[in-house]
Amino acid sequence: MTIKPLADRVVIKMVEAEETTKSGIILAGSAKEKPQVAEVVAVGPGGMVDGNQIEMYVKVGDKVITSKYSGTEVKVDEETVTIVRQADILAVVE
Repeated sequence: MTIKPLADRVVIKMVEAEETTKSGIILAGSAKEKPQVAEVVAVGPGGMVDGNQIEMYVKVGDKVITSKYSGTEVKVDEETVTIVRQADILAVVE
């Protein structure tokens, strides 16, 4: 199944959190923070949203940083993705 986001929505897939610290300590699953870096999987067309013209600035393949608890998680073909508004994306990681 393919998800095609509407308007200013973006489908992202979270990048796995580091399992070890810089000093080599292995972290338990409960000790890891929820990742905020994600890869863009699909991008909506933009257009008129709430009376404002929205231009999409992210593209498929971009690595982005999102607001900590933003978006809606959806399970698609055994894979969990998150659908967020472009406004919930804080930065593109280069």
